[in-house]
Amino acid sequence: MACLLEAPLRISVLSEVTATSRHYVDRLFDPDPQKVLQGVIDMKNAVIGNNKQKANLIVLGAVPRLLYLLQQVSSSSELQTECAVVLGSLAMGTENNIKSLVDCHIIPALLQGLLCPDLTFIEACLRCLRTVFISPVTPVQLLYTDITVIPHLMSLLSHSQRTQEYITQIFSHCCKTPEHQTVLFNHGAIQNIAPLLIAPSYKVPMQALKCFSVLAYENTQVSMTLVNVLVEGELLSQVFVRMMQRDQPIEMQLTAAKCLTYMCRAGAIRTDDTCVVLKRLLEERVEGAETLAYLMEPDVELQRIASTTDHLVAMLADYFKYPSSVSAITDIKRLDHDLKHAHELRQAAFKLYASLGSNDEDIRKKITETENMMDRIVSGLSESSIKVRLAAVRCLHSLSRSVQQLRTSFHDHAVWKPLMKLLQNAPDEVLVMASSTLCNLLLEFSPSKEPILESGVIELLCSLTQSESPALRVNGIWALMNMAFQADQKVKVEIVRSLGTEQLFRLLSDPDTNVLMKTLGLLRNLLSTRPHIDQVMSSHGKQIMQAVTLILEGDHSMEVKEQTLCILANVADGNTAKDLIMTNDDMLQKIKYYMGHSNVKLQLAATFCISNLIWNEEDAEGLTRAGSQERQDKLRELGFVDILHKLAQSPDTNLCDRAKTAMQQYLA
Repeated sequence: MACLLEAPLRISVLSEVTATSRHYVDRLFDPDPQKVLQGVIDMKNAVIGNNKQKANLIVLGAVPRLLYLLQQVSSSSELQTECAVVLGSLAMGTENNIKSLVDCHIIPALLQGLLCPDLTFIEACLRCLRTVFISPVTPVQLLYTDITVIPHLMSLLSHSQRTQEYITQIFSHCCKTPEHQTVLFNHGAIQNIAPLLIAPSYKVPMQALKCFSVLAYENTQVSMTLVNVLVEGELLSQVFVRMMQRDQPIEMQLTAAKCLTYMCRAGAIRTDDTCVVLKRLLEERVEGAETLAYLMEPDVELQRIASTTDHLVAMLADYFKYPSSVSAITDIKRLDHDLKHAHELRQAAFKLYASLGSNDEDIRKKITETENMMDRIVSGLSESSIKVRLAAVRCLHSLSRSVQQLRTSFHDHAVWKPLMKLLQNAPDEVLVMASSTLCNLLLEFSPSKEPILESGVIELLCSLTQSESPALRVNGIWALMNMAFQADQKVKVEIVRSLGTEQLFRLLSDPDTNVLMKTLGLLRNLLSTRPHIDQVMSSHGKQIMQAVTLILEGDHSMEVKEQTLCILANVADGNTAKDLIMTNDDMLQKIKYYMGHSNVKLQLAATFCISNLIWNEEDAEGLTRAGSQERQDKLRELGFVDILHKLAQSPDTNLCDRAKTAMQQYLA
């Protein structure tokens, strides 16, 4: 009875909300212009901070009517402005709201509104356009559809502080491709935006700086032009340098550093010039080091430049000497500040070392050879400050990408011990980085793998696979996958026992593709070598075949299905396990389907399955066993030989060779 009573109650509440929202929309159609204006104002007040109300009004058709009123010549400037304000407020809701507004063609209507002489209305339209365009769901190409739009926006830059802020923000968010850079460049973006860098309001120069950042990114033409630009007699590059000074907000410092970095990479300014600036930024304070770390993390070239600049790696080691030693810094006040915040210095140093060593083997070697570096990292893993522990494990993770360091420094300093301790009780953000590092320490060639296994890590990793965090589930299963690679039977049995059948198959239906891929990788490693394949399939074969079926039938990526077919190929390589495929006509039909798939990788994986199924097996006396003949006959009857003949003509060399190898078994 409770369920029956609940539905009318919900309908009643919904009807009440809809009725209230409908009232706002109905007032937009009143014949009295003043009542319409008041209705729009009331709607504006009603939607502020109320996403539910915004969604209701969009569903009830408020947007088309607001756009109609906004575009009508007979509408007063005040009404047009209020309509633009309400539309801007609706755009500040959810991404679905933005999609609905874009579908109603809000962008062309607002761009048309920019032709109106009323500045207040223009600013309202620009504010709304800004909100729409900064959303990731808005197609930025809509800004470039009409070739008259960009030059008109350039002409509006001089109208007010607000037009400057909104237009530069629109440009910085809508400049995504080299083509966009060219359009903005050709319409005078540099000349028009450069003067805004010295505007009195922080927001305007900040947005202008972001514009230069996206314009110069990987663009030689823009970068070379920027070199010669003057802003009130000062070179633009010097303006950027000034914006990196310690009295500027960190966002401004970071963006200015990006501009200089992109100019450097384009060859517009000398590497030495940029590195002096970057080094000075590092010397200025902790945030400077963290800014550098952020900048260099994805940039291999900048990492190499920085690592060779004025002994940066060695200089950074001084960050660890506080408070016990005195540095070369002569500013007593700054030294006192650093003494009080020694943990911040260590955190910044670890972060920068992590970025420096994230890609280059030589830099990693240079870092590990820095005086007491590995000892400092080990100490950092057990510091009282959670931020220092996180930065230290980030640094360790960066260095763990090196095969050489895994075999030498990591083994010599037994870094796995404090890492395991860190994994016992830490916040998720630390656990994610620590477990990622552990994944590397469990690689086959790592000397740390054996002692880690003996420490009872399997239970810990299995518990990570049950985390609500997808990143922790990925790392937990990834580490188990690495552990199972070419492992002996004892380790594999322990993994399956600790993980549990239910959890293993729960992971095979995980909504996160990365978790699913790593779980398939674990299963593939468990199902390697025939005795292991047969043992696992004898106890879990039914569930594994069910999981394989669901994945092959499901809406999964090609990569997921390829990995699944590779597991099936491993099953087909077992002595007794292959019977689970041969007795499953539905599975055989699936293999046949994927052999004829348009994706070559799926064809190849499916062909491996058949190749393993028809392989001629010999007994101890060298005679072909009867089982392989029976399998060959059945597969011939099902049409697999004809498919192999077709695949033997494939232009893909690997697929062609595999098909020919499989067919040779019929001639043996």
